[in-house]
Amino acid sequence: MLNLGILAHVDAGKTSLTERLLHAAGVIDEIGSVDAGNTQTDSLDLERRRGITIKSAVVSFPVGGTTVNLIDTPGHPDFIAEVERVLNVLDGAVLVISAVEGVQAQTRVLMRTLRRLGLPTLIFVNKIDRRGARYDGVLREISAKLSPGAVAMGAATGLGTPAAAFTPFDGRPAFATSLVDVLAAQEDALLAAYVADETSLTYPRLRAELVAQTGRAVAHPVFFGSAITGAGVPALMAGIEELLPAAQGDPGGPVSGSVFKVERGAAGEKIAYVRMFGGTLRTRDRLSFGDGRAGKVTAIGVFDGGTSARRPEVTAGRIARLWGLTDVRIGDTVGHPPKAVESHFAPPTLETVVVPCRPADRGALLLALTQLAEQDPLIDLRQDDLRQEVSVSLYGEVQKEVIQATLATDFGLDVTFRETTTICVERPSGTGAAAEVIAVAPNPFLATVGLRVEPGPVGSGVRFRLEVELGSLPYAFMRTIEETVHETLRQGLHGWEVVDCVVTLTHSGYYARQSSAHGGFDKSMSSTAGDFRNLVPLVLMDALRQAGTTVYEPLHRFRLELPPDALGPVLPVLAGLGATPRTGLSSVVEGEIPAARVHELEQRLPGLTRGEGVLEYDFDRYEPVRGPIPSRPRTDHNPLDRKEYLLHVVRRV
Repeated sequence: MLNLGILAHVDAGKTSLTERLLHAAGVIDEIGSVDAGNTQTDSLDLERRRGITIKSAVVSFPVGGTTVNLIDTPGHPDFIAEVERVLNVLDGAVLVISAVEGVQAQTRVLMRTLRRLGLPTLIFVNKIDRRGARYDGVLREISAKLSPGAVAMGAATGLGTPAAAFTPFDGRPAFATSLVDVLAAQEDALLAAYVADETSLTYPRLRAELVAQTGRAVAHPVFFGSAITGAGVPALMAGIEELLPAAQGDPGGPVSGSVFKVERGAAGEKIAYVRMFGGTLRTRDRLSFGDGRAGKVTAIGVFDGGTSARRPEVTAGRIARLWGLTDVRIGDTVGHPPKAVESHFAPPTLETVVVPCRPADRGALLLALTQLAEQDPLIDLRQDDLRQEVSVSLYGEVQKEVIQATLATDFGLDVTFRETTTICVERPSGTGAAAEVIAVAPNPFLATVGLRVEPGPVGSGVRFRLEVELGSLPYAFMRTIEETVHETLRQGLHGWEVVDCVVTLTHSGYYARQSSAHGGFDKSMSSTAGDFRNLVPLVLMDALRQAGTTVYEPLHRFRLELPPDALGPVLPVLAGLGATPRTGLSSVVEGEIPAARVHELEQRLPGLTRGEGVLEYDFDRYEPVRGPIPSRPRTDHNPLDRKEYLLHVVRRV
């Protein structure tokens, strides 16, 4: 069993390669076309209309004695979170590159991610039948920009013609020599054996070492071919079976898995895509997942022969579709936690307000967006009850079109969007403290709360600590204070989420439960969780006002490849966009740029470089805002304004 991902820059041909693999394996009789919109994996109308992959899709096919679960992943950078989520459940990957365009910006981002995760990867150079296809030039780009461990597995002939073909090298002496050059650089014992006696390195031994180094993700075999004509695809399939490691897992061990995708079925039911790392899961089993949630598995679908077939059980190593887990979410661990899975999702840095074309659709819009957020946990919703608005976070402008098309197709809702804005964060500038005591003016609540706010390490989030004795307050009240602290810090002094801080409870007090003369609970003399829930925002904002906050904006690191004569015109534009360039080679500029200005740079770059400029960027860090401090409209009752807050909360000042 092998769980395989196909990744590529937009339009490199990975969906076409998926179709060719399924056809070569005998799963489908006719190859689908991206242009015709009849491929196996691009099922969304927008995917077919735009010719891009948006949601990962799973298909299955046999290669020799191996069953391959193949996942076709998005290539557009706006959907990099979808890609990274899938990578953690794979055993290997095929990275597709165009023989004409060569290594592109997104190709480099994907390869960096694959190497960071240590995922065994084969490289397939597609479109050798197209005019302008290259062999030597693309190999040099792969070695220089993607991996020094790249190994050409064969020769391409007839480049740029329909007769283009790929011939594997197999055991020829020149291939053995090139293998030694690449493999010995990663394995000292191999180098020592070659120096001592080069004849001792037989081709079978070199081939075995290639399999081992590919499994460790230090060597990357390169195949050439065409998904349209089928050239090179048999060699790639043989490489998938021989070079990539099979799925591991003990079917007799405890159940263990990871949820990497959630979708809704025809009847609105949740369907969870789970990679099983261990154990055997059966229908009607009670399954725990996430942070203490649980559900009964009502049905299991296992990928087989290109489709998902119902089965009574699923074993370790497989990918399954599970029904019945109504509370499941993407990223949940199933059963026992699987191997340590690294999450490296850059946060969305853009935000927009979704506006229904018909005001009567506001309620339906919120419900629909909530379901979309279930399928992608990095799409964060902000509901503004005061303005009756909903905001969604984004990675890029293409996501707007995806959300708009999905709402129209799946929910019958027509929407528009406000102008996209950048998501900033706030961090405390210093330390502040505040307290309000029960029965002491101006505190109108039956609760005592004292809080201290101070900066925390970068990346630490919000940590809650106690300086009061554990028994000084009922646990329910203590939990209410902590939850309200986290909720309140979603909007700081300027309306942005407050991060990287430590909040300490310094004072606490309450009135114990009192009964009236008739024996009933007397709320006017007894503290409730509502008293703490209403008081904490006032105290916390007073402490935060004392500490002060600094607003930080997201900063992207970028790499810009330019024609040599375009450097002069581009540098002033970068400076005008607030970028900090560090020029290296005359044709390459690297540096940082505010996330808010990246889209403008993308729009202006073709005109400045005659369409030859290549921009690569990804999130790096947050930096203090330069210039005017941006603010975000508040969606709470504004505890910064005591009078307004109390009018909303207790209907009096």
